[in-house]
Amino acid sequence: MTENMNLSPSPCELEILYEEGPCLVVNKAAGVLTQAPRGIDSMEVRVKDYYRRQERKPPDANIYLGITHRMDRPTTGALIFARHVRAAQRICAQFADRTVNKIYWAFVEGHVTPDEDTWTDYLHKRHGIPQPQIVTADHPAAKHAILHYRVLWHNEWGTWLEIELETGRTHQIRIQAASRGYPVAGDEGYGSQHMFGQPKEDPRERPIALHARQISFRHPMTQDPISVVAPLSPDWKALELPAELQ
Repeated sequence: MTENMNLSPSPCELEILYEEGPCLVVNKAAGVLTQAPRGIDSMEVRVKDYYRRQERKPPDANIYLGITHRMDRPTTGALIFARHVRAAQRICAQFADRTVNKIYWAFVEGHVTPDEDTWTDYLHKRHGIPQPQIVTADHPAAKHAILHYRVLWHNEWGTWLEIELETGRTHQIRIQAASRGYPVAGDEGYGSQHMFGQPKEDPRERPIALHARQISFRHPMTQDPISVVAPLSPDWKALELPAELQ
């Protein structure tokens, strides 16, 4: 998977990666919420606008859109939406059954060792606090968090990881990496000391080096296996990867 980064040409426009029937996969932009209250930009708003244009409906037309999963605001990558209720329910069931395969790319600070490993923790999402905390297995609110990684490349200050999530907890990759001394580049809230991507005046719009690279699932209506790869944003160019990885 490392032979070509396939940089996305525009992080600001809605980038359709896959569309078949009621199933849509887009490449989420950094700094944009998956879903937000009325009047705030989000991927939900952008996808609904896309469908209105496709179907030649007025700007205020009601559009159903199923939110099947969410992604952290500073994260980019493959995000699945559903166009009707039955499709949304079937995709959500796949997430609940852990039959959706999710692969992330992350560039973290420090040299991660060994080259392949599994990280296992217990997380607690505290009410009203955006960041979860790592707790012991006997904590009454503990949720198991498991990921598998392999090292793709190092530079002088960081490591490029390919990560397969076994569970999908809030901020899971971010806190599991940071707790081991490897914060995701650009993730100031988890201790990153390196900027990533273009500077933004609003810290909420700043990207981090975490990208949902590939998502694999079954089409909710046909049951055909689907695997979608999301191109990286141009922000990754600043890492100056060797030619063989570009």
